[in-house]
Amino acid sequence: MTFPYDSARQQLQAWQQDLDARGARLEKVALEASKVQIRGADLSPADIAEIEKFARSKDAPNALKDLQRKVDSGELSWRDIASGRAVGDPDVQRAMQTSMPSLKRAYTAIKEGQDLDEVVAAGQQRARPSRGDYDDDMPSDFTEDAF
Repeated sequence: MTFPYDSARQQLQAWQQDLDARGARLEKVALEASKVQIRGADLSPADIAEIEKFARSKDAPNALKDLQRKVDSGELSWRDIASGRAVGDPDVQRAMQTSMPSLKRAYTAIKEGQDLDEVVAAGQQRARPSRGDYDDDMPSDFTEDAF
């Protein structure tokens, strides 16, 4: 005879197995990531000045402005962010997520053999708002970024 809690127990066991498998994959990825040579610690003072200049500009996304506020308050440094030491910070993750569609487009264009100067120029054109009521937290191109 089956009791009502038997199916619930089976479901719970299935979830536990799935969670264990995901945990094992996470540990494997974390181990692989720890072996990767981190770049970004070699930022020059001029590089940092350029990053800060853009982060304080009106064209900077809100996520980048939030990071600049954390740098200004001393919670983080641009070296921490660039080197990957701050990758666990929610604001760093948010800034990376908002940048990923643009970076993906640029990477694809470069892989396709497009001229680097044209790729940069196209990225700068996309970054400029076309309306005064532009919200930089919204997708810049609905068909590409919204999904």
